[in-house]
Amino acid sequence: MNEQTRPTTVHEQLTTLGLQAGKLRSDLDASKLKLPKGTLEDLRNLETTLAQIGEKIEAFQREHNNMLAIASVGQLINSSLELDEVLRIVMDNIVRLTKAERGFLMLRDEKGEMIIRVGRNWEKESINSSELTVSKSVVGKVIETGEPIVTTNAQEDHRFIGQESIVAFNLRSILCVPLKVKNELIGVIYADNRIRTGIFADSEKDLLVAFANQAAVAIENARLFSSLKHTLEEVTGLKNLMDNVFASIASGVITADIQNQVTLANKAAENILGHATMDIVGHHLDEVLASVSKEIGPHLTEVRETDKAIVDLEISHNSPSRGIVDWRLNLSPLKDAGQKTQGVAIVLDDLTERKKLEAQRRLFERMVSPAVIDQLDPNSLHLGGKRTNITVLFADIRGFTTYSESLEPEKLVSVLNRYLAAMAEAVLEHGGTIDKFMGDAIMAWFNAPVPQVDHTLRAVKTALAIRNSVEKIYKELPADSHLAFGVGIHYGDAVLGLIGTEKRLEYTAISDSVNTAKRIQENSAKNQILISKDAYERVKNEVAAKPHTEMIVKGKARPLEVFEVENLK
Repeated sequence: MNEQTRPTTVHEQLTTLGLQAGKLRSDLDASKLKLPKGTLEDLRNLETTLAQIGEKIEAFQREHNNMLAIASVGQLINSSLELDEVLRIVMDNIVRLTKAERGFLMLRDEKGEMIIRVGRNWEKESINSSELTVSKSVVGKVIETGEPIVTTNAQEDHRFIGQESIVAFNLRSILCVPLKVKNELIGVIYADNRIRTGIFADSEKDLLVAFANQAAVAIENARLFSSLKHTLEEVTGLKNLMDNVFASIASGVITADIQNQVTLANKAAENILGHATMDIVGHHLDEVLASVSKEIGPHLTEVRETDKAIVDLEISHNSPSRGIVDWRLNLSPLKDAGQKTQGVAIVLDDLTERKKLEAQRRLFERMVSPAVIDQLDPNSLHLGGKRTNITVLFADIRGFTTYSESLEPEKLVSVLNRYLAAMAEAVLEHGGTIDKFMGDAIMAWFNAPVPQVDHTLRAVKTALAIRNSVEKIYKELPADSHLAFGVGIHYGDAVLGLIGTEKRLEYTAISDSVNTAKRIQENSAKNQILISKDAYERVKNEVAAKPHTEMIVKGKARPLEVFEVENLK
C-alpha cells in the first residue's frame, strides 16, 4: 500500500486490518489447508476485536473532536458581549456542529413568553419571518420538563404523532435542548431537518447540551452587558440632557454658597453679566454682581434670614459696557437633599431688549407695516417727519371693478386677498415697507426705515416677484378670476414720519415722488411694470428695460420719461 492510499486515521487503519483478517480467514477456510486448531476462530475473534476497538476509537475521536469544537466555540461566543452578535455566533455554530438544516434560538421576553430571537440556516443566512416555524409541542415539552429532546423521525415518533405543527410543516429530525443559567430556564435551542430522518442521535444531543450550557452563560453575560450598557446610556443621556437644559435655559442661573462664593453659572449668566465662567465661579457675589450689589444685598440677606424666595425683583442700573440695562431677579434659598439651606440660587433675566420691544409694539401697533414695528427704535422717533431718498412702488389689480359686479361679497374679498397677499409677500420678501392698502392697490417703499443701498433694485425685483406670483395664482384660480396687475416705480426724496394725533398715528411718506409713482402706475398697461427715468438710471446695469412712450400725467408740467421693465439682466 503506497503513501497516497494509506488510511490516515487509526480507525481507518483498524478497519483495514479487520478487513484483511476477514479476507485471510476466508482464504484459509477455502484452501482446505490443515491448520492448527483454533486458528480460524482466533482470526474471527481478531476481526471482531479490531472492529470493536475501531468503533471505540471512533467514538472517542468523535467525542474528542466535539470537546475541541465546544472549547473553540465557547471561546468564540465569549469573545463578544453584543447580544445580537452572540446569538448569531451561537446559532451558526449549532447548525454546523449538529449538521442541521435550520437552527432557532428562543428567549423569554418581558412577559415570560418564548420568542424566537434568531433563526439561521446551514448557509449562515438569517431565516425570514415566513419560515420561522418550529414544533410547538417539542418546544413546549422541553420548557415543561427542562430536559432535552431528540427525535430521528417526528412523523413516526409516538410522542408527537398527530401534532399539528409537525404534520403541517413536515418536520422530521428534531433536536431541542434547554438554555439554563443557575438552573433557571432562559430559553431553548431548536434544530431540525425537514427532509432527512435520523441525522440526530444521542451524541448530537449531548453535544448540544454541553454547548448550550456555555451558550446560556454567554447569552446571559451579553444580556447583562446590554442592560448595563442601556442603563449607562440612559444615565449619560439624562446627564447630557440636564447639561443641555441647563446650558440652554434663556435665564441666567447662578448659585452661591453660605459665604456668597459663586459655585455655578450657566451660559446665559455669562452672556448677561458679560463675563466668562472663570471670572464668575469661585468669586464673591458682590464682585460678580458689582453693578447691582447695593440694591440686591438687602434682598439676599432677607432670603437667608426668612428662608423664603423673592420673585420678580426688577432692577434698572447702569452697566459700564452697555449703558442702562433692566434685570429681573428671582432669589431662592438653595437646599440640599435634607432640605438644609446651603446657599442661594439666583435666576437672572435681562429685560432690556424686551422692554424696548414692548415700547416699540405699543407705539407702532397702530401702524400698518410690520417692518416698521420690527426695525425701528421707539426711543429715536419723534412726531413729525424726516426727509430721505426712497424708492416708491404702487401696484394695483386691473379689472377688479368689473369683476366685482357679478360676484358674491365673500368670494370677492377672498379673491382680492389672494392678489393683495401675493403683492404684500413680494414687498416683505425684498425688505420693503408696506405703507397702506388702498382698495385693490398697495403702496410700499424701500430704503426706510432701514437704509438699503440697492433699494431701487429691490423695488424692481419686488415688481417681478408680483408678476410671478400672479402667474401662479392663475394656475390655482378659474379663468374668470384671472385679474391683471400694473406697477409703477419712482425714485426721489420724501418726508417720512408720524402723521396724525395721539389717538391715531400713521407712519407714512409724503412727497411729490409718491404722487409720481402713483401716476405711473395708473397709466401702466395690463401686467406692465413701468419705472421712471430717475429709477431706471439707478438700475440700468442690472435690469433689462425698454423705453416707453413719454407719459403726460396730471399735476406734471412736463411729460415723464418712463421705461418698461422686462426682466433682470
